[in-house]
Amino acid sequence: MADNAKPWTASMPDTQFQLMHDILAAPSPIGLEAAMTEGVLKPYFEGFAPEGWAVRNFKGHAGVVLDTHPGRDDLFTVMVIGHADKIRMQVRSIGEDGKVWINSDSFLPTTLLGHEVSIFSEDPEAPGEYRRLDGGTVEALGAIHFADPKLRAGEKGVRKEQLYVELQIHGKDKKKQIEALGIRPGDSILMNRPIRRGFGPDTFYGAYLDNGLGCFVSAESARLVAESGGAQNIRMLFAAATYEEIGRFGSRVLVGEMRPDAIIGVDVNHDYVAAPGIGDRRMAPVEMGKGFTMSVGAIVSEQLNRRIEQVARDNDIPMQRDVVGADTGTDGMAGVLGNVDCAATSVGMPIRNMHTISESACTRDVLACTYAVAETLKAMDAEEKQTGVLAEAFRSQHPRLDQARSLGHQGAGDAED
Repeated sequence: MADNAKPWTASMPDTQFQLMHDILAAPSPIGLEAAMTEGVLKPYFEGFAPEGWAVRNFKGHAGVVLDTHPGRDDLFTVMVIGHADKIRMQVRSIGEDGKVWINSDSFLPTTLLGHEVSIFSEDPEAPGEYRRLDGGTVEALGAIHFADPKLRAGEKGVRKEQLYVELQIHGKDKKKQIEALGIRPGDSILMNRPIRRGFGPDTFYGAYLDNGLGCFVSAESARLVAESGGAQNIRMLFAAATYEEIGRFGSRVLVGEMRPDAIIGVDVNHDYVAAPGIGDRRMAPVEMGKGFTMSVGAIVSEQLNRRIEQVARDNDIPMQRDVVGADTGTDGMAGVLGNVDCAATSVGMPIRNMHTISESACTRDVLACTYAVAETLKAMDAEEKQTGVLAEAFRSQHPRLDQARSLGHQGAGDAED
């Protein structure tokens, strides 16, 4: 990459930001992800894919994969995975007073109160057809005047069983008014907050950065590879998986079906520096605005990490190491969970307020992650062209700690100055 071409140091162009907006705004609750995968990502893939590349979809779920070399199982294969499914609330029951009682899924109940939502209801008279109902808000307590003293003082919280959607229904037979709309238990509910640019330089905020951002990085890294004429010597799979929020099931299926040699999972990460109330936990100093993150620990391949880190160094792409312990918590685990032998790691972007309606991030971090992934893929493509033994290198070059060099004290240097 040319020294003067460092997009991660500049503001994201409006056209690219609009693509990110459209990906994140697509209504894709768990089990109903096609609005993002087939409505936004598939047409985008097809718009830039060179001749011979192909988009694959699946029978049991709405995941999609852009494949640079369909059928070439003999090539070293790298899969980049983001997940398209969004945390969704669901209708639990309908009250006589017109309240639509809901579950909170993976949201903290208190973060939902007062926020606008959309209900997606399957037409009872036409199974498979869906309607969208806007204008509702999530409530639990009503007016402060009716709350007990402990709630008013903040000494007591909101239970998930208290949550309902307020549709402003009034008059007679309120429950029947709701039922006449065809709203039923199990209908999906999403927060209605598309992203917009933030107050801080090169920031943005809104709902569902987790994990449309991973799908954005997958798609944009594919475009960068295509525009550079890459993917000549290895097979690349750019994936938008499903079911991550309920156990990373969709990516397991993709990996089981396509059996890549390496996986780069892409997901949001936490800004631990800004996270309130965790100072005494001594978390890794991962911070929004300081570059993409790379997982260290769990099942990650140090060989794959080494290649990513080298690319970041060579191109001056800012990178932060994140300690993940026993589990990356992302689709980077898909290979080991799916019983497929592959090198894997996880990269991402630090965000604030994860699993809320006001998730926040920095566009420079998103671009850093995108270019780090694209440049790593191109470097691996070049490595295969030069050596022809990339697969064997991953098999035979596992780090040997018994061969580690002895390290002594290096001196205080300028520490006393």
